[in-house]
Amino acid sequence: MKTILVTGATQGLGHATAEALARQGHSLIIHGRDAAKLTQTANTLRETGVSVATESADLSDLSQVAAMAQRLTATHPRIDVLINNAGVLRTARTEAGGLDVRFVVNTLASALLARRLLPVIPRDGRIIHLSSAAQAQVDPKALVGKTRLRDMDAYAQSKLAITLWNQHFGDSHPDGPLSLAVNPGSLLATRMVREGFGTSGNDLNIGVDILIRAALTDEFATATGRYFDNDAGRLARRYPDATADDIAARIDALLTDHL
Repeated sequence: MKTILVTGATQGLGHATAEALARQGHSLIIHGRDAAKLTQTANTLRETGVSVATESADLSDLSQVAAMAQRLTATHPRIDVLINNAGVLRTARTEAGGLDVRFVVNTLASALLARRLLPVIPRDGRIIHLSSAAQAQVDPKALVGKTRLRDMDAYAQSKLAITLWNQHFGDSHPDGPLSLAVNPGSLLATRMVREGFGTSGNDLNIGVDILIRAALTDEFATATGRYFDNDAGRLARRYPDATADDIAARIDALLTDHL
């Protein structure tokens, strides 16, 4: 059995994925921003008999992300899988530390956790980043907060940004851990979809299934640095290396103070 960290595990796809992993018997570390929901979720998961640890942090604050990573490396000598599930589309507060909150949560926090937890993720471990079919060319000025974007534009750019960062990271760590960006499925039945698109959404288990496959099965054993589009059911073509390397360097530069 594995030790698996799931961010954004108190609702939606993260919650459903954590439940499925608990039923399989894996030890879990679950992250959430709301302490009460985090406790409730942990207690529910523990009813399956598995070990569940909790971590509370606001992922729009990179200092909190770094502090969480420091606690995790101090208390967990091994984390087999990191599932960077937490994400944001629409929010009343669109700015965080001078940056667009979508870039901070969807891109920077995921990259920072991967970097900071690397000492405790084994070479045969896995890092799964939640991407999306909604991807748009990254505006470097928007990435650093100099250009303001509409909600969907910011979301789409942030999802391509983490996908490009994942490709660069995978290329930089060919011996592991495996790093994979995943579109779990478009318009799944989450609060983000209900609030953002006004629809009840598609079966959440579509996303649960692919995240578990990505995290645990041999299907993706040689796919490090790649992007899997679950809508199409296949690995997408690689992005140009120069594009991925450029955006990854810009992301890492924003993380310098927290590494």
